[in-house]
Amino acid sequence: MAVNERFQNGAQDYVAYLATPEGRLRTDLAFANLEDFLPRSQVEKSLCALDVGCGTGATAIRLARLGMHVTLLDSSPAMLDVAKRTAQEAGVTDKVVLQHGDATRLTNLFHPASFDVILCHNVLEYLDEPIAVLRGAARALRDSSAILSVLVRNRAGEVFKAAIQAGDLAAAENNLTAEWGQESLYGGRVRLFTSDSLQAMLKAVSLAVVAERGVRVLADYLPSRISRSAEYERILALERKLSSRPEYAGVARYIQCFARLA
Repeated sequence: MAVNERFQNGAQDYVAYLATPEGRLRTDLAFANLEDFLPRSQVEKSLCALDVGCGTGATAIRLARLGMHVTLLDSSPAMLDVAKRTAQEAGVTDKVVLQHGDATRLTNLFHPASFDVILCHNVLEYLDEPIAVLRGAARALRDSSAILSVLVRNRAGEVFKAAIQAGDLAAAENNLTAEWGQESLYGGRVRLFTSDSLQAMLKAVSLAVVAERGVRVLADYLPSRISRSAEYERILALERKLSSRPEYAGVARYIQCFARLA
């Protein structure tokens, strides 16, 4: 299934996934990490944000609730329809602009230096040329105080997933060096990143990494006797503590990097 087909035909599957404890954790942890790095000049002016590959709009709507003007970009009309409903239900339609477009064409879609915050969460792993998105994002950052948040699939996390969840030692060994993995929700392939490979891409487009966090370090491997729903807040709090500790974050399911213009 092509990437556009996945997100066009599987929009409701994605909505359902984000409602699961695993989906909620990914969203909540990524946003909690992001809050630590948001520009602090919002008192003086209303900040502008761009959510590249916005999906359901869940994260972008949180930024709108903080008072930011947010542009939601996605190549899937079905996803944008969901995002529109999300904005309406949250009462922030005056803060939101929906835009249909290809993430790899950011340089053609937006003027340079347009945004104070850019999100690129779970987008790069679906692309053949992820650096094109990062190049466009770097161009669109307003100045050296603007922040880019990138969330990608961590190769080390796929090793642990294969070994611990699936009990597949052959797959775990293969994932040690694999560039692509299998995406369980849609059944297609997904690019795997390491901290080094992601940071190299960011450096190549003149972005400087200011911090890195792990997202979902151990939540996926908890024994079944622990209720993901009943213990959600405790799991979230523990994940937050682990996310900034390199010895734990290195094996998280996702890597989140924060970068500014070099």
